[in-house]
Amino acid sequence: MTRGLALGALHAVAHVAVAAVRVHSPETLTLPRTVALAVLVLTAAAWAFLDRSRTDWLPAAVVAGLVAGLLGVAGQALLVDATSFSTLGVALTGGAAFTALLVLVPATIGRLLGRRRVTEP
Repeated sequence: MTRGLALGALHAVAHVAVAAVRVHSPETLTLPRTVALAVLVLTAAAWAFLDRSRTDWLPAAVVAGLVAGLLGVAGQALLVDATSFSTLGVALTGGAAFTALLVLVPATIGRLLGRRRVTEP
């Protein structure tokens, strides 16, 4: 649960930051999107790589998706622009699924590499 909440909050912060850049300086959007995506993917992979427990990352990914969707829409509505909460449905379905994949795939890779590191002499 902690993984999901932390990674969901991180995704929401990245979403709001990219939205702020999009509103204030849309011509420079490529770099912030790339950096945000790299930070999110590397965080999930590194956490799974360093995690010694044999926990399942699927529930963490689902929680991260839902938390990121909820906090991302709320943060964007409160801090960036007048995003209405009608976008919450999209954020909690397609957005949450994409976020869950952005957590689950790198975490699976990180976990596999972490296991290899532990089993090698």
